[in-house]
Amino acid sequence: MTEHNLDPKLAPEEITIKDVSKAYLRWHFANEIPHSFERYLAPSLLWALMPILRKLYKDDDRLRAAYERQLLFFNTQLTWGGGVITGLMSSMEQERARQEYNDEEITMSDDLMYNTKAGLMGALAGIGDSIDSGTVQYIFIAIAVPWAQNGNPMGALFPFIGFALYQVLIGLFFARQGFTMGRNATGLMQSSGVKNIIELLSILGMFMMGVLAGNYVKVSSSLAFDISGRPFVLQETLDTIMPGLLPLAVVLGVYYYYTKKGLKVTRALVGLTIVLAVLAGVGIL
Repeated sequence: MTEHNLDPKLAPEEITIKDVSKAYLRWHFANEIPHSFERYLAPSLLWALMPILRKLYKDDDRLRAAYERQLLFFNTQLTWGGGVITGLMSSMEQERARQEYNDEEITMSDDLMYNTKAGLMGALAGIGDSIDSGTVQYIFIAIAVPWAQNGNPMGALFPFIGFALYQVLIGLFFARQGFTMGRNATGLMQSSGVKNIIELLSILGMFMMGVLAGNYVKVSSSLAFDISGRPFVLQETLDTIMPGLLPLAVVLGVYYYYTKKGLKVTRALVGLTIVLAVLAGVGIL
């Protein structure tokens, strides 16, 4: 060991779960603030990790190198990606600092850390977006819609409060797990428990979307005429076949459009409005 590294003042401090929790909260609340085209969310991650890096690297040159290492291009989802990677980088930087201080071979190289981060950020973002934005937030909305219809202010507040608390808690969980598991954090995403949770949330989300469509998408036909002197009301006939058939057809039609054309919401709304207006104009709806 060199005399420089034997200086106890330069020894890295121990990183605790509390440190990692604070780092995640910094990432959570600064997530989109320094968003830039060149580095995307890397400044947010660096700001989150700065207190940890300062505890690990007491030498200015090594601290500067750690800052530069964590400032490379980074983009992922807030909780699933950001949580796991915040914890994982804390663990890997702690090992890197220990190796540098003890003059050991640097196995926790810059390339290894960035490749690990880059390999996880896209995969975890896909999971996080589909679960958080595509499922969980709509569960909170579905719960609150009846309250809003009855004039209860919680109908407007509950989805925001509930979803915000969920994201903080799930992000903290993943950050702590990422730190505890270290380089094996990817195993967390492959565990049967997490896979079961993802599947259950997906099923519940689809169920709640069906409930919302059935209760709040109102489409009915006004078409009625006589057949051999007997009145024929189309809506009554449809209700005997399957109540809610027209709302279901509209929802499935919009879903089919999204799968074929992509999530072009404005174009879908304009097109649906025109189609329904034409059908209403000719007396079918």
